[in-house]
Amino acid sequence: MITEYENEPIPGLPGLLPPGERILWQGRPDWQVLARTAFHTGAVAVYFAVLTLWAAIAGTAQGALMTATAGVAGVGILYLLAWVCARTTYYTLTNKRIVLRIGMALPKCINLPLGAIGSVDLRRRARGTGDLIVKLTGRQRLGYAALWPHARAWHYATPQPMLRALPEVERAGALIARTIQAAQGGGVVPAGATAGPVLVGGQAVAA
Repeated sequence: MITEYENEPIPGLPGLLPPGERILWQGRPDWQVLARTAFHTGAVAVYFAVLTLWAAIAGTAQGALMTATAGVAGVGILYLLAWVCARTTYYTLTNKRIVLRIGMALPKCINLPLGAIGSVDLRRRARGTGDLIVKLTGRQRLGYAALWPHARAWHYATPQPMLRALPEVERAGALIARTIQAAQGGGVVPAGATAGPVLVGGQAVAA
C-alpha cells in the first residue's frame, strides 16, 4: 500500500520549483466525503441492503446472512480505497499551475497550466466540503482513466479534472480563481466570492 512518496523533494510535487514559482496552497480530499461521492459507498450499501431483504423474504436466513456479509465487506473495501486514495493525493496550487499528484498504485503528477484553464466550477458538498471542476481550453490531452477518480463523471471525450472532496472548498476555490485571474491578466473576482460561485475569465461558473 502506497501512502507517501519518499523521493519527493516537496510533498505533492515531482521536483523542486523553478525560479519565480511558489506554492500558494495545498490540499487533500476528505476521505469520508470522497468515499461517498467518488466511490458511492451509500449507493452500494443500499443495493446490498435491498438484496439482503429480498434474500430474507424469498430465500433463506443463511442466504440473507451471506448477502449482508458480502455487502459489509464490499462497502468496507470501498472505504479503504477512498482512504488510500486520499492519502496518496495532493492538490497543489502555485502561481503558475495546478498540480494533481494522484495514483494509488501508479503515482503520477498532472500539471494544469493556469493559462490553459477556461473556468472552475464549484460544487458544494456537506459540512463546507466540495469539488472544484477544472475546465481546460484548447486541445484535450488528458485521459479519463488516468485521472479517475479525479475526473468529472460522464465526460469521457473531453475529461475535466476535479479537485475532489476538499475541506473549506469555497476558500480554496476563491484563491484558485484569483490566482488564475492574475496569471491570465483578466477576469473579475469580487469581494465575497468565497460565498458564491467561482469566477474565472469574467464569467460566473455554475455551482
